[in-house]
Amino acid sequence: MSRKTWLITGASSGLGLALAEHVLAQGDQVVATASSTQATTELAARHPQTAVAVRLDVTRPADHADAVRAAEERFGGIDILVNNAAIDFVGALEEQEESDYRRLFEVNFFGAVGLTRAVLPGMRARRSGVIVNVSSMDGLASLPANGYYSSSKFALEGFTEALWQEIAPIGLHAMIIQPGSFRTGIENRTKVSGPAIEDYAVTSGAFRAMMGSLTPEMFPGDPQRAAEAVHAAVTAPEPRHWVVLGSDAQRRIGVKLDQLRAEFEAGRELALSTDFPGAAEHAVL
Repeated sequence: MSRKTWLITGASSGLGLALAEHVLAQGDQVVATASSTQATTELAARHPQTAVAVRLDVTRPADHADAVRAAEERFGGIDILVNNAAIDFVGALEEQEESDYRRLFEVNFFGAVGLTRAVLPGMRARRSGVIVNVSSMDGLASLPANGYYSSSKFALEGFTEALWQEIAPIGLHAMIIQPGSFRTGIENRTKVSGPAIEDYAVTSGAFRAMMGSLTPEMFPGDPQRAAEAVHAAVTAPEPRHWVVLGSDAQRRIGVKLDQLRAEFEAGRELALSTDFPGAAEHAVL
C-alpha cells in the first residue's frame, strides 16, 4: 500500500499535532504546518524521511501556495488536507471587537476555504483526495458568548456540505469533524474580546467568569484518541461525511437535532401553507 501525504494545519499543538504524530506512526507522510514552527520542526526532525515542517499563516494566500508547492516538491502531492487551524474569542455578540471577530473568520473559515481551493486542482488531476474540515460541536449547536466562533464553524459546515456534493462525481471526498471539548490547551489560548456589558452578565458574563477557572479536567476529550478516530474515518473504505468526537459533542448535537426536529414538525402545516396552490410538484429542489 502506497504512503499517503497529509497536509495538516494548526499542527503545532492539540489535535493537529496529535494527528500528525499518529499519521506518521502509521507510515504515512505529513506536511505539518503552523504559524509557529518550533513544535512542527521538532516533529519533522524525528521523522526526517516522512515529515516536513512548513510555516503557514492560513490568512495569507501566498502561504497557501507555498505549502502546496512544498508538499508537491517533497512528496509529489497532497492526498489528504486537514483544515484544523482555528482561534476563538469569548464575549457576547455586541461585546466583541470587530477586529477580533473578523480575524476569527479569516482563520476559521476563509483560511480553510483558501487552502481547499489551493489543493483541489492537484486532487482533481489525480482523481483522488480527501478534504477534512475540522468544525466543532459549536458548528451545529451555538452557545451564548461563543456566537462568532459558532458562526465561523456553521459557515465551514455549509461550505463542506456543498463541496462534497461537487467533488464526489470526480472521485474526491470531503468530511466534517465535529469535536467536543478536548484537552488541547485551548483554555489557555481562548481570549475574551471587548468590554463586558452588564446586561449580559448571566450569559456572556458567566462565560467570562468561567475562563479564569478552567482546568484540563473539565475537558473530557483525549486528543490521541481523537487522532486515531480521524485517521480511521479518513481511511475507511466508505468514509462518512459527519464525524462527531466526544461525549459532550454527542450529547449537545443530539439535543440540537431533537429541538430542530420538534420545531420542524410543529411548523409543517405553516410551511406548506405558503406555496402557490399546486406549485409544490414543480419545485426544482
